[in-house]
Amino acid sequence: MALMLLSIGGYAQGITGKWVTESGDAQVEIYQQGNVLNGKIVWLQKGPDTVDKNNKDAKLKSRKLMGVNILSGLSKKKDKWEGGQIYNPKNGKTYKCAIWPEGSELKVRGYLGMFYETQTWKRAK
Repeated sequence: MALMLLSIGGYAQGITGKWVTESGDAQVEIYQQGNVLNGKIVWLQKGPDTVDKNNKDAKLKSRKLMGVNILSGLSKKKDKWEGGQIYNPKNGKTYKCAIWPEGSELKVRGYLGMFYETQTWKRAK
């Protein structure tokens, strides 16, 4: 059991850290919390006062996006972290999600039923 936990932690270290989104307008810090990975917004091109204006919940439309977890609850399954969610502040929707390293990049896939979109994130410098 201890070896299994160490191997999960070692694999997560390759994914943890700061990543620039495909559009380049945000940085997300992926971090491990227990056995799951989460990711929060730590930089926005539009500035730290950018609010979550597209959120479907009226109470959250005025919250600042800085520090918001957009990735949550990802668990390791084989070569991917999956079973979690990704929140897209551009349209205010939440999707099922999977992430995995591919070379020096991170593939981030959001699912809506059988449809999906995959983005490539690059490690922040």
